[in-house]
Amino acid sequence: MNDLPVSRRGFLKLTAVSATLAATPPWVARAATPDGGKPPVMQAVTLEVNGKPATLTLDTRTTLLDALREHMHLTGTKKGCDHGQCGACTVLLDGRRINSCLTLAVMHQGAKVTTIEGLGTPDKLHPLQAAFVKHDGYQCGYCTPGQICSAVGALDEIRRDVPSHVTADVSSKAAFSTLELRERMSGNICRCGAYSNIVEAVTEYAEGQA
Repeated sequence: MNDLPVSRRGFLKLTAVSATLAATPPWVARAATPDGGKPPVMQAVTLEVNGKPATLTLDTRTTLLDALREHMHLTGTKKGCDHGQCGACTVLLDGRRINSCLTLAVMHQGAKVTTIEGLGTPDKLHPLQAAFVKHDGYQCGYCTPGQICSAVGALDEIRRDVPSHVTADVSSKAAFSTLELRERMSGNICRCGAYSNIVEAVTEYAEGQA
């Protein structure tokens, strides 16, 4: 045994590794290396973000959320659940609200994207942002960008007479109500539980726009 090139401990480790590799299904081994080691497919994507043109060269698997946060450094849009369940990543895409974590950037060539940075600035708040501050609708603030973008989109839906699941008469003109607001923003989760404050803030803004 003294003639072995490795120690007994080393021999046991090598045996264990060999046994593990032999028992690993091929599909698991392939999954460990994305695309089997192939380089990512890159593509140029042109967007209009907050009123300014932007051209990015992205891995075609890049979500719109990651394009905004990691490539354009617009970190106001938050990555929460990354599964489209919390609404923290909500932005406006061609005027319509969307969960940016659930869509690929390459799918929106030439689209107009508005993030929270495009609605207002610390020196010049959007009226809805000011209402959130007034009614303490932000609390920890993590979900607030998505809440505000979602509220802007929800109010636009009402103005365009787009019905929701709680609209009693889809043939009549849509009207703002607390029930409509809660339904339309039900996909935006606030762990601070500031829902009543958020409703007050959006209601004040909506009444001011009427």
